Amino acid sequence: MAISKMKLKKLQGYLESVDVFENPKILLEQYPTTPHIAAIMLHEIQTKFADIDGCSVLDLGCGCGVLSIGCVMLGASYVLGIDVDEEALEVCQKNLEDFEIFNVDLLQQDIVNICPISEDASEKVLSKKFDTVIMNPPFGTKKNKGIDMEFVRTGLMMSTNAVYSLHKSKTREHLKKKAQDWGLKIDFLGQFEFDVKNTFKCHKQKEVDIKVDFVRFGHKNK
Repeated sequence: MAISKMKLKKLQGYLESVDVFENPKILLEQYPTTPHIAAIMLHEIQTKFADIDGCSVLDLGCGCGVLSIGCVMLGASYVLGIDVDEEALEVCQKNLEDFEIFNVDLLQQDIVNICPISEDASEKVLSKKFDTVIMNPPFGTKKNKGIDMEFVRTGLMMSTNAVYSLHKSKTREHLKKKAQDWGLKIDFLGQFEFDVKNTFKCHKQKEVDIKVDFVRFGHKNK
């Protein structure tokens, strides 16, 4: 099924079969990446930067696995999906089995414990082990403000090439400053209307459209 030049519409069609959360957790901000957004992200990453086909990929905060599965379809040599939530990983594993995908491993882990800032090499087992990191991180609106940048920081520790991520558009200037402070290249690849459905009791509206930037953080030498 892996076709690195797969057409965008065909990729989206496959991803529409990926099961999502039955009981999303509000504190983990479990808003699934829609098949439409996932397909555009991955298609752009591959066609513009060639950062999927033949690459090792980390899906950080993988949830139910739509980005991991899409990466395999676009020719990734290996994918590791990491998520803190056991139930999400169970759904992800079922999706992988349904698609008969065998080159994706899953790891239950909190991102803050993956690559701690330490001189102890034994604590950096995954450091610089992946070509590409992709993610749809929590935005930090319910708790843990700044958690999205913690995801990016961890991704940068684990990648040799680039980190691709989604962030609220209203944080754009903050992202630019962080990139400058961290000595990174930053590219804004597009903007999506992220449709957040009335999933939780705290939601007062039927649906809210949140403007989200699709961002590439690159190491200076890449």
